[in-house]
Amino acid sequence: MNGSTCSGSPFRAVITLLGIILVLLHLGTEGFAQSEGEHRAWLQALDSLSNERMLADIRTLSDPAFNGRQAGSDDDLRSAQWFARELISAGVKLPLIFNTPLTFPFAQSGKVLPIGAMASMVSTPLIEPNPIIRTGTADTFVTAQLSKDYLPIFDSPSADLQGPIIFVGYGIVDPTQEVNDYAGIDVNNCIVLFLRGKPDYYQGHISHADKVRFARDRGAMAYLTATGPILNPYEARRGVTGKPSAFYGQLPTDQALPGAWISTNLAERLLTESREGSDIDRLRTLQEQLNKAPSARSHHTNQYASLHWNTTIQDGLLTNVVGIIPGTGPDTVIIGAHRDHFGRPAGLWFPGADDNASGTAVILEVARALRNMGLRPQRTILFVSFSGEENNLIGSRLYTSRPVVPLGSTKAMINIDHAGAGNGRLTIGVTGFEKSVALEAGQAAGLTDKLDVYGFFPGGDHVPFKEAGVPTITVVSGGVHPHFHQPTDTADTINPEILHTVARYVLALTWQLANAP
Repeated sequence: MNGSTCSGSPFRAVITLLGIILVLLHLGTEGFAQSEGEHRAWLQALDSLSNERMLADIRTLSDPAFNGRQAGSDDDLRSAQWFARELISAGVKLPLIFNTPLTFPFAQSGKVLPIGAMASMVSTPLIEPNPIIRTGTADTFVTAQLSKDYLPIFDSPSADLQGPIIFVGYGIVDPTQEVNDYAGIDVNNCIVLFLRGKPDYYQGHISHADKVRFARDRGAMAYLTATGPILNPYEARRGVTGKPSAFYGQLPTDQALPGAWISTNLAERLLTESREGSDIDRLRTLQEQLNKAPSARSHHTNQYASLHWNTTIQDGLLTNVVGIIPGTGPDTVIIGAHRDHFGRPAGLWFPGADDNASGTAVILEVARALRNMGLRPQRTILFVSFSGEENNLIGSRLYTSRPVVPLGSTKAMINIDHAGAGNGRLTIGVTGFEKSVALEAGQAAGLTDKLDVYGFFPGGDHVPFKEAGVPTITVVSGGVHPHFHQPTDTADTINPEILHTVARYVLALTWQLANAP
């Protein structure tokens, strides 16, 4: 016989090695299975994902019956009860959680927490219907149009005031970078107008709450804020417009000022009409100057505003819901999405279909698919429906302060938000992992060419986990979300193909992280 055919030949060794590599590639790209049965179960799980079920869940959550699901409201509790029932129907276990301190009034209210609930008493501000903003000269005022021209900041205190408007640039004070947008201007008993975000050159972190503190500390009685006409790359990529959006200022009531987000058009009118003969690009010119280098462009606009609305404080119950698929080992992977939205502030209904009934529908559908696989993962999988994301992430912060399982054994947190609109691509934010982890899941789901992978995203329910040292992966449908934080975010704007792409990717990612070495 020819020596090249013997069992110990280099040729056969190469063939054997090539075969092993092909098998490993097959396993890595087809659901990380380790046997023919597991591989078959994995393919069946992918095929079981249903657009119709997810759309039905989104329609249910964004229906007027749930009233916009404001955190801490009775509607929030009812949506938590609904989510718990859906998990039970999917065959997911709901643990009894005993670390929930509740006050005596709730115990006497007759309200029922669902199994799997992690709850906390919260106080939620609510702007009552028919808020009014008027702007103009000292003699002539024009009433602005709610939603089109302005939205009150939804945790803003009551307002019944009138005063001159002073433009204060981006409203930043930072001596370390020699920035002071209040230099040379007295804003005491005035209404300040500042741009959202920060100038191009500025390297520090600045929040909306910081800007409100700067204004309050200098005697301002109220504020207006607007998006400038020059968008930064992130704003352009996300399709930010000049429309005012729903927003919480995230300051305690005793520290907050009455405030409103106004449209870019209204801000431009206020600045254009503040000078005789000024050009219509006045705001753009000011923003260009502010973006180049620290230079105060603050000035009196010669315009006035009056703000009138009533804010009430409602005590209620913020409710997270936790479901569990037990694993064979001691570690845990969390997959979560926030369920809450803005409710009915100022008499406007915010359905919250894309934000974030869509993410809630995805984790329910992934839970169904994983239970139907009939395979036990190496790591326990927790499904968490958070409330309070829109209001300073209070639901996810509640979880990280009192975790169901120790954070030290939580090996990953997957967060899904805005999963139903966009351009068909997926935007992935990664912390604590190599980006290759996110790409491998895309390969397994057959979605490699649809992923855009980045580092840390600054907002969302993954943030408290990242701050606690838990690796996170955030999944958002890419492109423009035209109804973001608007009353027009309804179920009929959801794209089912995008929804299916997100669910397919999240299923692959969850199974990968729950079984990775």
